[in-house]
Amino acid sequence: MGTDERVSTMRAGAPPVQAVGRMLRSIGQRTNICFRVVFSDGSSYQNREGPPAVTLTFRSAAAARRVALFGHVGLLESYFDQSLDIDGDIAAAFRAGMEARFDARPNLLNTQRNRWHEFRFGNRSIAQAKANARFHYGLGTAFYRCWLDEPYLMYTCAYWKEGTRTLEEAQQNKMEHVCRKLLLKPGERFVDIGCGWGGFTFYAWEHHRALGTGINTTPEQVAAMREEIARRGLGDRLSVIEADFREIPGIYDKCVSIGVLEHAGRDQLAEVVRAHADCLRPGGIGLLHFIGHVGVFDTEFYIRKHIFPGGWIPSLAETIAAMERAGLEILDIENLRRHYALTLDCWAERFDRRWPEIHALDPVVFNERFRRKWRTYLYSCAEMFRSPNAHTHLFQITYSKGNVGRNYPLSRAHLYGQERAS
Repeated sequence: MGTDERVSTMRAGAPPVQAVGRMLRSIGQRTNICFRVVFSDGSSYQNREGPPAVTLTFRSAAAARRVALFGHVGLLESYFDQSLDIDGDIAAAFRAGMEARFDARPNLLNTQRNRWHEFRFGNRSIAQAKANARFHYGLGTAFYRCWLDEPYLMYTCAYWKEGTRTLEEAQQNKMEHVCRKLLLKPGERFVDIGCGWGGFTFYAWEHHRALGTGINTTPEQVAAMREEIARRGLGDRLSVIEADFREIPGIYDKCVSIGVLEHAGRDQLAEVVRAHADCLRPGGIGLLHFIGHVGVFDTEFYIRKHIFPGGWIPSLAETIAAMERAGLEILDIENLRRHYALTLDCWAERFDRRWPEIHALDPVVFNERFRRKWRTYLYSCAEMFRSPNAHTHLFQITYSKGNVGRNYPLSRAHLYGQERAS
């Protein structure tokens, strides 16, 4: 059957089906991925010969109306509520959409929804920022343990240097890479802003004998980290404080912030960067690891609504400008965008494989709607970081408070020396 014949099987029906049909034909012409779409009225479309990598099945006319109104966000929300099914290779579906720039089409309704979300859930107040963090990170350690690395539970981009075989290796590579950038030494005091379950704090003690203080606004994670510190008998060396990253107590030799800046909020960038500077002694070294845009863009609405309420991705340029205003010297910038695609691949595969265990933890919370949201989040973000069309990257910025002293290396040789001791 030729393309024209396949298109003709989409019978003249309700306007939403016709509108969505035009959208899908446009995608089909701009990707080499073979996909099939079946509408609730029985009409169908396939963009090329051969077995489809993925099939989208509309279960109701309402799903088509939602896509016609809200574009890719309407498609995803129809998938969440099961009025649309995605069968086959879900990653291929996202790859096809990104190749065709389906997610980049302007949609006034989504823009307005994003603004309303910012009005209701923006991180202007510390109380709202805490509620937003708990929405995502308060799901329980048992849930995250099903698909993150063991034993550190690092929920940020890993470092896939040559020869890396597992997620566990890649996450330890990342932590060592950060320690080397910081020139972390025994006895130094560092603050781990947004410390999660304390993975980096524990690693820095185990491998560099540095004394860490974790800062975290999520009570569930703070409790888990305190329990682990007590279990290891490290209460005189490591600690964790339940606090927002705008209220960090104390002054430290080193500052590490891994995956926090994205949660600062749209209007809080300068305030949070200033907090990173204020907690460092003069001449101290810090590292800022964050998702950033190349250029100024709105943060993807479906991620803000369904996964990270209040989150906001700043641009690299905006971040550097804020750091300069806070008196920080930029020492090094590294882009790990492609590393994040590989990390998300592992998380998505583990999430799918361990879903029966996740569901059993709490069938009410971890239901089918939750599964579809999180599969979308993990697989779509992997393809986003892999896509040549994407403007979302992962940056590590090494900086000093004021101009760096003479003891900081003049080259990057210290990052790639002998392997760390086991």
